[in-house]
Amino acid sequence: MTDTGTTEEARLRARMWPLYAAGFTTAFGAHGVAANLGGFTADRHQSLLVLGGLLALYDGAEVLLKPVFGTLADRIGAKAVLLGGLIAFAAASTLFALSDNPGLLWAARLGQGAAASAFSPAASALVARLNPAAKHGRAFGSYGFYKSLGYTAGPLLGGALAAVGGLRLVFTVMAVLAAAVAAWAAVSVPYVAPLPKTRQTVLDLARRLADGGFWRPTLALACATGALSVGVGFLPVLGHRAGLGPVVTGAAVSVLALCAAIVQPRVGRALDAGQIGATAGLAAGMLLAAGGLAAALVPGVVGLLVSAVAIGAGTGVITPLGFAALAAATPTERLGQTMGAAELGRELGDAGGPLIVGGVAVAATLGAGFLTLAALTALATLAVRRGSDRTAPVPTPSDRA
Repeated sequence: MTDTGTTEEARLRARMWPLYAAGFTTAFGAHGVAANLGGFTADRHQSLLVLGGLLALYDGAEVLLKPVFGTLADRIGAKAVLLGGLIAFAAASTLFALSDNPGLLWAARLGQGAAASAFSPAASALVARLNPAAKHGRAFGSYGFYKSLGYTAGPLLGGALAAVGGLRLVFTVMAVLAAAVAAWAAVSVPYVAPLPKTRQTVLDLARRLADGGFWRPTLALACATGALSVGVGFLPVLGHRAGLGPVVTGAAVSVLALCAAIVQPRVGRALDAGQIGATAGLAAGMLLAAGGLAAALVPGVVGLLVSAVAIGAGTGVITPLGFAALAAATPTERLGQTMGAAELGRELGDAGGPLIVGGVAVAATLGAGFLTLAALTALATLAVRRGSDRTAPVPTPSDRA
C-alpha cells in the first residue's frame, strides 16, 4: 500500500472511532441503567410495575422516534442529528445525576431514549456514507463490535458504579461519556452534506419499505435481536431450573455477548472480500440462531453453553450483513430514513422475541417457548433466502422521475 493509501486509511479510521463510541454509548445507556433499576425500585410501592414502566420508557421512545430522526438526518445532515442526540443524552443523564428527586428518573430515562433515537440511526447512516460500498461489511462489522461491547459492559460496569455511588453515579458517568463522544465527533467526524432528492410521497415510501431489499434484511435483524434478547433474558432461567448457579448462568450470557462481538468484524471482512454473499449469510446466521434457541432444551451446562454460542454467533453473522445489505439497496440520499426504519424493526424484534417465548411459557413450558421462536426464525429464513444479493440502490418511482 502506498503512503497516500496508508494516510487515507488512517484518516478514515480517525473519522470512524467517534461513531464506534456513539454505538457503544447507546448500548451502554440501554443496559447500564436497565440492569440496575431493580435495586432502585425494590423499596417502592408496586415496584415491579414501576420497574416495567422505567424499562419500557427507553425502548418505547426508540420505537416511536428512530424513523423520525432517521428522516431528519437525511434532511439536515446526519452529523447534526448525531451531535444533537449525544448532547441531549448528556443533558437527560445530568438531569437525574444532579437531583435527589426520584421522580426525575422517569424524565431522564425518557430523555435518554429519545436522544438515543437520534444519534443511533445517524451514526449508522454516517458509517455508510463515510465508507465506500466495497468496505461496508467491515465498517458495519466494527460498528456492531463496539456496540456489542456496550451491551456486554453495561450491566458489569453499571453494576460496579451503582455499588460505589448508586444510580446517580451511573447517570453521571453516562453524561460525561455522551458529552465526551459529542466533542470528539464534532472535531473528528466530517460534515456530510444532505444529498438532493426528489419529492417522496407516502406511496413511494411504502413501496420502498415493501421492497425485498429493505424488509428481508430488516426481518433478519429483527429475528437476530429477538433471539439475542431471549438468550440474555431466559437462558439464566433455564440454568437456574437445571440447578446451575448464578456464576454459570452469568458466564453463559457473557459468552453469548462475546461471540456476537467477535464474529461481526470477521463476517464483515468476509463480505467485502466476496467470500460470502449477504443473502446466503443472513440465512445461515438465522439458522444458526434458530439452532441455538432449540439447543437450549438440552439439559445441563452443555445445552446452556451451546445455545449461548450459537445464538451469539448467529447474531454476529446477521448484524453486519443486514446493515450492509440495507445500505446497498438504499438510495444514498435516503440512508437515514432507511436506517431509522430498520432500527425500528430491530426494536420490535427485541420486544417481540421475549413476548413470544414468555407467552408460550405461560400456556405450556419455557422449553416450548424456545422451540416456538426457533421454528418462527427458521420459517423467516425461507423468506429471507428467496432474496438476491443487491449491489446497487433500488430507486423509488419518484427517484426515477
